[in-house]
Amino acid sequence: MIDLHTHSLFSDGELLPSELVRRAKVIGCQAIAITDHADSSNLDFVLPRMVKVCEDLNREGEILVIPGIELTHVPPSALPDLVKEARRLGAKIVVVHGETIVEPVAPGTNKEALLCDIDILAHPGLLTKEEAQLAGERDIFLEITTRRGHSLTNGHVAKLAKEAGANLVLNTDAHSPEDLISDQMREKIALGAGLTPSDVKRLEENARKLVEKARC
Repeated sequence: MIDLHTHSLFSDGELLPSELVRRAKVIGCQAIAITDHADSSNLDFVLPRMVKVCEDLNREGEILVIPGIELTHVPPSALPDLVKEARRLGAKIVVVHGETIVEPVAPGTNKEALLCDIDILAHPGLLTKEEAQLAGERDIFLEITTRRGHSLTNGHVAKLAKEAGANLVLNTDAHSPEDLISDQMREKIALGAGLTPSDVKRLEENARKLVEKARC
């Protein structure tokens, strides 16, 4: 089990990175990315500290901890420069907070994000066919999420991704301990989005691809 979208108290999560990682380990995670919310106000504060704590936690060797970031509610025109800065500061997984239907994300965020060097477009809401095709062309992963609210459009995202040949990945977007869920529940949520058992297996394979990329 791999989770590439989680939050600690460095943004709006409830747990220290070390506790988040420990709880993920106990329920069976083999790798986790900590991707706290950031924009230009805090990117240079959050990322260097996250890189350091991930290095410290990885010395224990129990679970792979990947430093990441979720660029959140950033004006679309600012995304290219912030993505580059996130990479420079050490983000191994770059997530952009997509146009979920439960938050007033700026229109155009999905498309602009897909033109940048990101890894995951999180909870992209009412994703368009053009955006799904762009994700497929640029090998950017679209997210199926287990998080309440954001998950309302999972079925739509899964359907368009499959039609466009875009890759999907399943994450919790965990902010609190109860957001971390078992592998069995993750599978049920994926099936509930209209994915097949073979699709569910591919979700884990896709997550492993991103982990290997992050190791480089």
